Amino acid sequence: MRAVYAQAPCPQDPLAALRVGERPDPGPPPAGWTVLTVAAAALNHRDLFTLRGTNIDDACFPMILGVDAAGFDAAGRPVVLYGLLPGRAEAGDETVASERSVMGQVHQGTCAAQVCVPTENLLPVPDGMPLTEAACVFGAWASAYHMLFTRGGARPGHRVLVQGGAGGLASGLITLARAAGLRVLATARTEDKRRYALEIGAHEVLAPGAALSEPVDLVVDSVGRATWAHSLRSVRRGGTVVVGGVTTGGYPPAHLSRIFYEEITVAGAMAATRAEFAATLAFMQQSGIRPRLDRVVPFAQAPTALADLLAGRVRGKLVLTPD
Repeated sequence: MRAVYAQAPCPQDPLAALRVGERPDPGPPPAGWTVLTVAAAALNHRDLFTLRGTNIDDACFPMILGVDAAGFDAAGRPVVLYGLLPGRAEAGDETVASERSVMGQVHQGTCAAQVCVPTENLLPVPDGMPLTEAACVFGAWASAYHMLFTRGGARPGHRVLVQGGAGGLASGLITLARAAGLRVLATARTEDKRRYALEIGAHEVLAPGAALSEPVDLVVDSVGRATWAHSLRSVRRGGTVVVGGVTTGGYPPAHLSRIFYEEITVAGAMAATRAEFAATLAFMQQSGIRPRLDRVVPFAQAPTALADLLAGRVRGKLVLTPD
């Protein structure tokens, strides 16, 4: 079958690991699993980490990319995939399961004509939602829901700062926060990206590192090293910084003195629970908000799409479809 995959890890040049070509079909599924016929698969920064070999064992390569997908189950019903795989879910929370993994980490990913997945991880696509949009929900939008409302405790009227306001995750954060009644601030590196963040719902957009007029209740930071100090300066005393990614590096100076003196809560956020995934789909269906797509392209154009993702030239989500 046709697929987009990493041949072997390449930490210094991730795009050199990328291949578009034939991979084995998934074969008969084991008990409790099913074969999903993929109609659309969204790209995430996680796919660049796979190409680099980050958080994936070398023995797993070649590895098909992709955490997100929407398509058709064995009965031909349109479904969307919850991309966190089974582990022992402590207190019913899959995000802290002892043996958790995401698609494309241990099991082959979703950027293929077909993929074998746990049957319980397939949810119906909401009425009227295109499969290309549904394919964006798990990796970006459900994660944004988990960051804002579960880990960040955001409530209507709170002020939230979203670091890096143009990518797929940031787009979900801004749109969900605005729809939930939050005051939304964002940062973006270029004037074009700042305009985009305003278009999708930010009340105010600043250049990276710019001082805020007043501190916020919550900062959501998926950028990492480049924005960490600014995130700590921007949150109010007793506020929260949620870390949902490290696209510019995961080892900034900790600034522990500020964290303890200002009583700042730092919370990690990894993906979303199955219940949060379902809640995100329901929220989107009831409110009418939808993912903003940068573009939808066939597998053959995956190298260009991933190069744009790596270079930060993306507004919203990139979605691949089988050739």
